[in-house]
Amino acid sequence: MGTRYGFIYAHPDDETFLSACIIRKLADQGRNPVLLLATRGEAGRQGFERAADKSELAGLREKEMNAAAVMLGLSHVEHLGWPDGQLAAIDFDALVAGVIAFIQRHEVEILFTFPEDGGNGHLDHVTISKATTAAVLSGKCPSVRKIYYAASATLRAQGHRPSIEVDTENDWLIKAAALRAHATQHVAIAKYFGDLDIFPEARRWEAFVLGWQDGVMWPEQDLSTYW
Repeated sequence: MGTRYGFIYAHPDDETFLSACIIRKLADQGRNPVLLLATRGEAGRQGFERAADKSELAGLREKEMNAAAVMLGLSHVEHLGWPDGQLAAIDFDALVAGVIAFIQRHEVEILFTFPEDGGNGHLDHVTISKATTAAVLSGKCPSVRKIYYAASATLRAQGHRPSIEVDTENDWLIKAAALRAHATQHVAIAKYFGDLDIFPEARRWEAFVLGWQDGVMWPEQDLSTYW
């Protein structure tokens, strides 16, 4: 089956914002990437234009995620179903247990997630990043060989160079289509990417830093061997 790749994020659309083209490339190589989301995204504020309450919005966002998954080539998507916006307040050990179960079930070898600061300080992002790292460090996920963290400004300021940098220009139409699939989140998407009909030069790169490999945090990196 080859190397197994897993993506672990907090909300539907995180996968597309940060790693749509990486996921699509892996899918095109027959890698069957899988995705775990901690929540169903029911606290996404602008989504209430199209949903009467949080329960309806959660169902709608799950459908949007399924549509985006087809475009990106994800072979499997799971939602842990924890309350959106409240990950920092839930039982952390229970969250870690859900991550461990996902990793074990799919025998994931290479993981992608948020950096420890969540990239933008969002507490859900911060918490799922910490839970992913804790799951791997627990010793209960022996299949995992590497964790890649999204290359945030904080990581760059600390001197961590991206190990993976994927130019999204050639695959922008795929990424834009997946973003459009997350229709309830159009306000946040427009704020970050602008008009999806125009390639956003400022958002050109999907970049990740190798943060853990075979028991070592922040290992020396061979930039030619990340795939």
